[in-house]
This record gives sequence, structure tokens and C-alpha cells, in this order.
Amino acid sequence: MKALHIITGLGVGGAEQQLRLLLRQLPVTCDVVTLTNPGAVAEGLRADGVRVTHLGIGGNRDLGSVPRLVRLIRRGAYDLVHTHLYRACVYGRIAARLAGVRATVATEHSLGQAEIEGRPLTRPTRALYLGTERLGSATVAVSDTVAARLRAWGVPAGRIHVVPNGIDAARFRFDAGERSATRARLGIPPDALVVGGVGRLVPGKRFDVLVRAVAALPGARLLLAGDGPELTALRTLAAQLGAADRVRLLGECDAQGDLGVPALLSAMDVFVSASREEAFGLAVIEALAAGLPVLHGACPAVDDLPGRQAPGARRVGAAGRAATTQELTAALRQLTAAGAERLPPPPAVAHYDIARSGARLMDVYAHALTTTPSTRRASR
Repeated sequence: MKALHIITGLGVGGAEQQLRLLLRQLPVTCDVVTLTNPGAVAEGLRADGVRVTHLGIGGNRDLGSVPRLVRLIRRGAYDLVHTHLYRACVYGRIAARLAGVRATVATEHSLGQAEIEGRPLTRPTRALYLGTERLGSATVAVSDTVAARLRAWGVPAGRIHVVPNGIDAARFRFDAGERSATRARLGIPPDALVVGGVGRLVPGKRFDVLVRAVAALPGARLLLAGDGPELTALRTLAAQLGAADRVRLLGECDAQGDLGVPALLSAMDVFVSASREEAFGLAVIEALAAGLPVLHGACPAVDDLPGRQAPGARRVGAAGRAATTQELTAALRQLTAAGAERLPPPPAVAHYDIARSGARLMDVYAHALTTTPSTRRASR
């Protein structure tokens, strides 16, 4: 089998890094096309031996990119096209149908109740999504929560397949030596309380609430790994609260290098995800794999699991309502007063093993190829 993955961009982000992890697991030949931004993850894919093509589309209405994508698909003679993220799903499904590809699979990484990929869900956005979804063979939801949202939108249940995100847990295992080295590099005393967060700096992640909560804890420090449009606003907020020297905004941090996410998790004492909405919550599972106690808001990766498979994770704020600054501050005080100690990775970490995700995705591919009538053109 030969598959083409089409993704909106390849900067450092959850969906982008998940694609790289999955390609290491799939026993098929895979190429990648990025519509925009061939960033750090593109470099990582190429280092893995994956062919990456930058389509270079000129914006959301660059309709000329569709025939370019059609020609690329035909030249590659792909058996299956797999799309990731909203814009790539729209363009990729159309191009795959025009190119005569037999099966098209799309993964829905970022569908919230009111947002998709951090943007408000408008009526035209929803209509375009549903119209192009019908051109595909199957839609993959990264959590049961996302699957329920797709069904509520009107996507037929038989077309939806749940393949949870996965991690390589060994990469995030706590390392005391790495903790000491990372703290030394960042100028953090060995006994300082360090709270951490990871993700794109966008309003929906509510990192402003985390900055306010840490600023209210004398002596506590905050490490934020991620980049995005809220970077300047968060830096200004920390200064206004008199906590600029205790809040470190570290920018994009890949899973590699001396200051990659695993090293930063080793340096932390508590992890916080205060998101209003999430499609999965990958950063929470990575933090649990590092043995960190976690305070979280919306997190399907934990909330969808039966029983207590993530005992180190605690929900802050009432169901259906994001936590306030006061609630998060109180939870941090309570947790640190009791002693924020390293924990063994909970069962949830093994549940979200990347090898398991890869095997489930191959089942979806097999289903799509065997149940979709051929539309391949006789001549290319």
C-alpha cells in the first residue's frame, strides 16, 4: 500500500507531531504534503526518511492549489489519501476524489463544541466541513468525545472510527539527572516549585488563567512551552502582575533536544491544562507519563476513560464550566501543601501507546479500501 498524508502545516503542534509518530508505526510507504508552513516537524519527517512536499498555497481561497494537488496525487499513484486538520481535509478530499483515489481517510484532531482548531465554528465552516466529509471513505476521531460531536453534526456513525492519539511513553519517563540539568540551564533552584504547561498560545488554552494563578503563589515559577498569537499578551500580563521573573515563555519546544518537552516535564513539579475545550488532551498524557500530578480542565483523554485510570489527574472546575483563576490557585495551593511528588505512570499511559494507535489506524485503512468502490480513472 502507498499512502499520501495531507496536512495544513508542519510547525510544532499536537496534530503535526502525532502524524510524525504515527508514520513511524505504519507498515506502508507514506509521503506527506503540507499546504503551508513546512516547519520543524517537516524537518523531523525528512530526517526520518519521509518525502515531504510543500504545496505553498496562498490562502484559504487559493483554488488553484486543488489542480496542483490533483496532479501530485496522480503522479504518486497512491492507494489511499489521509488528510489532517480542517483546511487540508477540505482541499485534500476534493483533490483525492478528482484524482480518482480509491479511499480517502480524514482525521479530526481539533473539533470542539464551539471551535475548530482554535477558531469559532461558523455556519459556513460547518457546511463546508460536512459537504467535503461526504467525499471521503472514513473519518477518524481522536477521542470518543470528538466522535460524539461528529455524530451530533450529522456524520453517519458508520463512517466514524475512533483512533485515539498516542505517545511513546519511554520518551517522557522521569529522569532525575535531566531534571537537575534542565533546572540548572534555566537558572531554577533545585527546591523551587515549578508549575508547567504545554500547548499553542491561543485563547482557548487559557494560559492567562495559569499565569494569574502562579503569580498568586509566592515563590512559584511557571514554564510554558509553546508559541502562538497570545505570546506577547501573556508576557505583558506576567509583567503587570509583578511575576515576569517567575514566568518563562519558552516558545516552540519539539520533543527533541536539551530543552525539548521531555526535559521540561522532568524539571516541573505540577502540570496544568486549563483548556476550555479539547479534542483529546495529549499534553496531559505526556505529563502523566513523566509522573507529574496534573490539574486539568476539559480533557477527553482522561474524561473518556472508565474508572480511575489516571489517578494523578484531577479535574478543576465544574463539568461544562472552565475553572476560574481562584479555583486553579486554590487547587495548586492544596496540591503543593500536600507535597507534589512523582507518581508511577498510570494505566492511562499504556492505554494511549502509539503502537496501539498505529494498529487501529491500519484497521481503518483496510476497512476503507475494502468497502469503497473504485473511482480510479482508467487513464492518468
